[in-house]
Amino acid sequence: MRFLALGDSYTIGEAVSEPERWPLQLAGRLKRDGIEIGSTEIIATTGWTTDELRDGIAAAAPAGPYDLVSLLIGVNDQYRGHPIEEYRERFRELLGTATVLAGGRPGHVLVLSIPDWGVTPFAEGRDRTRVGREIDAFNAVNRDETAMAGACYIDVTADSRRAATEPEMLADDGLHPSGVMYGEWAELALPVAKEALLGA
Repeated sequence: MRFLALGDSYTIGEAVSEPERWPLQLAGRLKRDGIEIGSTEIIATTGWTTDELRDGIAAAAPAGPYDLVSLLIGVNDQYRGHPIEEYRERFRELLGTATVLAGGRPGHVLVLSIPDWGVTPFAEGRDRTRVGREIDAFNAVNRDETAMAGACYIDVTADSRRAATEPEMLADDGLHPSGVMYGEWAELALPVAKEALLGA
């Protein structure tokens, strides 16, 4: 089986080792449970917005169909102050691309919510409440679009907010998740991924 993960720093695993990236941790858990993922491909770069991910996918030209496709994108749209309706349009386009790459099977697409970077030390001096509110608004958009497309939604935002009081959830850069937090995301995604793959 083949797994394609699309996104930004949260998917490429900024500030953690390659095995700690959440897509690779998910693949490892699937293998443990008897579902062999032959290859895990990642198209993601730290700092990417929705339009940059779109261009990155076009440049990489991944050859589907994949058995599983994940999509986690939007934090940099929020950080750069992009209009939320612009995000909706671009996210919808990316979700459509992900579905095509999954062989036209929306149930094989996993959308992860945007983590809340406002709880991290990186946000010191910023309006943390506003950041959280904006992240929630962007997540409302991607949740709605995911539901309309018939894809699978996984909320990791609540888990990400544990970093406010649990420093082990953060990497050494004080912004990105640690391998521990990514492991929790993989656990959240595991039952959804298993249902998608076993119900193929």
